[in-house]
Amino acid sequence: MLIEVVKSKIHRVRVTEANLNYIGSITIDEDLMDAANIIANEKVFIVDNNNGERFETYVIKGERGSGMVCLNGAAARKVQPGDIIIIMAYATMDFEEAKTFKPSIIFPDSQTNKLI
Repeated sequence: MLIEVVKSKIHRVRVTEANLNYIGSITIDEDLMDAANIIANEKVFIVDNNNGERFETYVIKGERGSGMVCLNGAAARKVQPGDIIIIMAYATMDFEEAKTFKPSIIFPDSQTNKLI
């Protein structure tokens, strides 16, 4: 049996920008991506702690060290700059493997989005 489990999580980062006039996605500081084991074009699930929105999109690399977390395209309508969000990526794996799997979870500073 295969199940879906959390693979990566960036917990409580601040939205720095919302760009409606882009083709879609979320742009994330490459330092945050590396720390959370998330890659470009990976599908992610986003939860907005300020308004309760929940949605999926894909990742684009942002400038390393910038703290950038920018929702693009239609997703920009779901958030406001300054909102606190949680970004999660999931993986499908065997049930037995999932029992011992350890996700990559990071807790950046929610004011600066920098790694602590």
